[in-house]
Amino acid sequence: MEYRVEDLASAASVGVDTVRFYQGRGLLPPPRREGRVALYGDDHLERLRRIRALQGQGFTLAQIRRVIEHGNGANAPEPLLAALVEESVGERTLSRSELASESGVPEALIQAALASGLLVPLVVDGEERFSEADREMTRAGMALLEAGFPLQTLLEHAVGHARHVQGLVETAIDLFDDHVRKAGPLAGDTEAITRAFQTLLPLATRLVAVHFQRTLLTRALERLAGKAELKALEAALEATETSHLEVEVAWKK
Repeated sequence: MEYRVEDLASAASVGVDTVRFYQGRGLLPPPRREGRVALYGDDHLERLRRIRALQGQGFTLAQIRRVIEHGNGANAPEPLLAALVEESVGERTLSRSELASESGVPEALIQAALASGLLVPLVVDGEERFSEADREMTRAGMALLEAGFPLQTLLEHAVGHARHVQGLVETAIDLFDDHVRKAGPLAGDTEAITRAFQTLLPLATRLVAVHFQRTLLTRALERLAGKAELKALEAALEATETSHLEVEVAWKK
């Protein structure tokens, strides 16, 4: 069956502007054209419904695009999608005012984080929502500000870090796709792939966190050599080597 854009939007229960927006973001393939008339097919309708379903589960549009590109859209492994939602969203989502209230961060600062790309809201049924992980991140940022870090400098460094991490994460996802999900003994076994993801995610998180902490402490020791604070930092560094740094995510408890 073929649809004009108005008919497609009506069948998918979205607005015409939404269809064009998704197409502009690369989430919908271009329509077939007869002269000036754009004609969409059943595949477009299924794709629209898939996008709306994933949004309802808490995925951002960027995540949905990756699911569609790497998971073949409707054929993406559902257990892995469920695990991704659980890890990225948690048990509940929050409005911007709830995020501000529960994190103790003024809405003006949350807006600054949004403007700089440090916070990326979920869109659930057309409404801006935030995860419990966002709440914990904003709490941590507020603690740094209260310790005396200047806001503008902190934001600038955080943005630079976020860009670097984004590139690193894209590489990590490609590695998982190429060597776990699409190849090797687990290829095709969605349950095993999901278990592997759930096992590897905290290990990768801990690896990055421990490396960052140890590097920070090592550099601090070099700078403070011979100063009064040296013993305290040496003890902190020893702790990272003789025990395990526990990377805890409070919202998962």
